[in-house]
Amino acid sequence: MTDRKCVGCGIIKDRKNMIKITAQYPLKNIVINGGGKIFGRSAYLCYNNTCIEHAFKKDRLKKVLKAPIPEELKGNLLNEL
Repeated sequence: MTDRKCVGCGIIKDRKNMIKITAQYPLKNIVINGGGKIFGRSAYLCYNNTCIEHAFKKDRLKKVLKAPIPEELKGNLLNEL
């Protein structure tokens, strides 16, 4: 199964149509992972500003990844669009 749930809106979509964010194991570096095979805890977001805003507004991304989120990540994600 390749469907994943968006952290921002909660809608389940095919992971190919989503942004993958990974907390790389063991250092918990946060990586925007387009399609690479990086080992660690991952979260997915839809390709829209609303989902990105919701993920950061309530610290949902931080809770899912169980890692501190760098300030510049939000800007980097918005630039991905």
